[in-house]
Amino acid sequence: MLNTLYKGFKSGTDIRGVALEGVEGQSVNLTDEVIAAMANGFLLWLSEKVNKPADKLTVTVGRDSRVSGPRIAKAVTETMKAAGARVLDCSLSSTPSMFMTTVDLGADGAVQITASHHPFNRNGLKFFTRDGGLEGSDIEIILEHAQNGDKAPESDGGVIEKIDYMAQYKEHLKDIIRKGVNSDNYEKPLEGFKIVVDAGNGVGGFYAEVLEDLGADTRGSRYLEPDGMFPNHVPNPENKEAMKSIRDAVKEAGADMGVIFDTDVDRGGAVDKSGNEINRNRLVALASAIALEGNEGGTIVTDSITSSGLKEFIENDLGGKHYRYRRGYKNVIDKGLELNARGINCPLAIETSGHAAMRENYFLDDGAYLCTKIIIKMAQLRKEGKSIEALTASLKEPKEECEIRFEITESDFRACGERIISELTAYAENADGWILADDNREGVRVSFGENDGNGWFLLRLSVHDPIMPLNIESDSEGGVEIIKAKLYEFLNGITGLKI
Repeated sequence: MLNTLYKGFKSGTDIRGVALEGVEGQSVNLTDEVIAAMANGFLLWLSEKVNKPADKLTVTVGRDSRVSGPRIAKAVTETMKAAGARVLDCSLSSTPSMFMTTVDLGADGAVQITASHHPFNRNGLKFFTRDGGLEGSDIEIILEHAQNGDKAPESDGGVIEKIDYMAQYKEHLKDIIRKGVNSDNYEKPLEGFKIVVDAGNGVGGFYAEVLEDLGADTRGSRYLEPDGMFPNHVPNPENKEAMKSIRDAVKEAGADMGVIFDTDVDRGGAVDKSGNEINRNRLVALASAIALEGNEGGTIVTDSITSSGLKEFIENDLGGKHYRYRRGYKNVIDKGLELNARGINCPLAIETSGHAAMRENYFLDDGAYLCTKIIIKMAQLRKEGKSIEALTASLKEPKEECEIRFEITESDFRACGERIISELTAYAENADGWILADDNREGVRVSFGENDGNGWFLLRLSVHDPIMPLNIESDSEGGVEIIKAKLYEFLNGITGLKI
């Protein structure tokens, strides 16, 4: 059983905590001692997983651009060396590249030091084996080892080797683009294209180098230099300021496309030549169109907050099947893996946040790989005199949308949230004009006809926090307010939620 301290580090399938002072009310809890305990916990878990003693393991360690990264990397690598492991220090690296070290370098396991798009003072650990990212239950075992002070026996045979795996990873992406575009100028297939990159001062600046080496003009790219204080904008494709930055960059440079990444590049987004966002539902639609080529009738797994228009696009326009699942990128990926194991053709699992995992790429959520596939498609379409925008031209977008995040006021927030969902389900079943979705697998999703708001809402329980997010979309002006009013009649009578 985890105590309060160690329970607080668990964030789904990651470990996260406070690594730097600088934010009022947030004291450092990711100390060197705690990090060392976690590194030992991972070694013990990994030893059992691959059936090797710690002094026979090879583990890669990378980090994003956060200021606390070098300190944490030193604690991790020194701890593993003391246990006799061979440690490959990859320094600045993207999270997806660290998984790829288990493929290309044969590493038994990989550790990425990152806290994704979270503020500068936070950091954490993310783990991989050749089977992919860990499950939440694996993280609990690692944290229990850390809490209990469990460690592998010390050994003199450990080494730390500095390597530049990102150079190999960049060549891998270039090779994919060369083969995918297959232009007459094979070595420079992107010659004549102008593509700008916004890395948000994370580790994604390398992608501009990939494009330049393939002949693309990347002048006008922004914030390519790693800076763990993130002085320009939050590195997060879901962030409005971040998306405005890449849209402005495309317009100012007159670019054919812009791409943007989060801090550690496991998520991506794009902007077309007109400055329109290819993000959220439109990103899912474009990725689905690409993934279903050669996978006719295949199933696309998404998270629960995707729009009605997206379902119609996947099923009616693309001829695929839409499997709407729970929020959380690991939930979506695991469902994709499960469907394929059952013999159901699922080439893509994608969350509206930008986590996109393709079966052809180990079901790895890799923002650089996603943007690579989009750029290949753009180049292929140009040969045919078409544009990338044409692929999703028929996608119906809502006229209005909003998200409200309600705070749960009861201490057992999960039980409270589940009670509210149960009560709302019963209410919806008996309310006139409320149509419960028959394909929903998280929270409560209800649709309304043209005279009742012409849209839908989804109320669910947050994956990690004492929050109930409410998403509403409508295909009519004023529809969101109508749906809000209908839902308020229920919410106003319940307890445990600050509305």
